[in-house]
Amino acid sequence: MRITKYIHSCLLFELDGQQILFDPGKFSFIEGLVHPEVFKDVSVIIITHNHPDHLDVTALQKIVALRQAIIISNREVATELKAHGLTVQIHEEGRLDLGVFQLLALPVQHEAIFDSLLSQMTAWLVNGKVLNPADSFANNLLPFAGVEMLLLPVTAPFLTELVVADFALKMRPRQILPVHDGYLKPFFIQQRYENYGPYFEKHGIVFHRLAEPGDAIRR
Repeated sequence: MRITKYIHSCLLFELDGQQILFDPGKFSFIEGLVHPEVFKDVSVIIITHNHPDHLDVTALQKIVALRQAIIISNREVATELKAHGLTVQIHEEGRLDLGVFQLLALPVQHEAIFDSLLSQMTAWLVNGKVLNPADSFANNLLPFAGVEMLLLPVTAPFLTELVVADFALKMRPRQILPVHDGYLKPFFIQQRYENYGPYFEKHGIVFHRLAEPGDAIRR
């Protein structure tokens, strides 16, 4: 399975010719570094929640039009996208088989944010190996401790390094792929990775430094 990062929390999963895209949000497209046409072969798009850094409606419309990709998300996202002419397949909890991808959806609570209601949000486990917690460090993710790979938010208005490290060590993944860092300039992303990387590696966790749009790993 190949996982490619396209800034922030926008991730493309590829396996045996099938592609699933998670959270194409505004940070991925706002600077023109990534274009919707990159995702011309995507058949499924999963939106974890409706915050703009995870959901760029204009870009999503363009991606769907390329191959008539289906959108999977929760009721809150479905309601929002219906107003834009987009249909959503609602799946909020439990197993979902999509060809070579076996997914498990888990309702989770968004971390507390300033002066705002919390969005309905879904975490996803991909093929029993890769956990995408979205913007949550909730306790109901802890049963997945020891997962092969954790997509770990490493920066956000609701995070500190200590909170990130505490959650990661509770989860004890074998590998970490850092996400949710589209707020930062490239030089600062590199600096953050140089802080996080040695720390997690000291604890026996591989830390993947995917800093440039289109950087990928195979697992």
